[in-house]
Amino acid sequence: MSFPALATAGPARVVVLISGSGSNLLALLEAARSEGSPLEIVAVVADRDCSGLQHALDYGVPTHVINFADFASRDAWDASLLTCITAAEPDLIVCAGFMRVIGPELPELYRGAIINTHPALLPAFPGAHGARDALTHGVKVSGVTVHVVDAGLDTGPILAQAAVPVLRDDTPDTLQERIKGVERELLVNTVAAVAVHGYSLEGRVAHLNLPTA
Repeated sequence: MSFPALATAGPARVVVLISGSGSNLLALLEAARSEGSPLEIVAVVADRDCSGLQHALDYGVPTHVINFADFASRDAWDASLLTCITAAEPDLIVCAGFMRVIGPELPELYRGAIINTHPALLPAFPGAHGARDALTHGVKVSGVTVHVVDAGLDTGPILAQAAVPVLRDDTPDTLQERIKGVERELLVNTVAAVAVHGYSLEGRVAHLNLPTA
């Protein structure tokens, strides 16, 4: 399978999904604003009212809140999220600290075009508590993974990873904050690389189609 370069006739249209403070979103917004960026953030969608939405408003990007608590069923929420995202006509969807598992319809419709960032070196420590789980297991190195979203929980093909050493006095919060510092740059660079160069898949192994020296 090959996922094509997107930013050939202008910037790739990106929808960003968030749930919290939006530090990764802000990094993407700043990158998209830079001259010659291959990215255009066309909408930001949250599953709750959250402070990260202000970043989008500051940059003049449309925001939408699809509050999970407002829906009678998971299927109804999934359908509303899908409608909202498709209306923005994205080339890429980026889950940047989005804390809801996406239903199967979205990954099927946007096959290969949904990218997630996760605060651990997958396949170790999937789920919502990557930093805490890393400390519980006593690992000496943690980090961040940027991967393609599939139907599983943090199981999609890995596009990029970066390591973050675990310090002896780390807490889940301090480790998480150091991971975030690395995560922002890795996410921006990986999303831009996908937009400009695309990627290929050999089984479960993903390769960014970066130019050779």
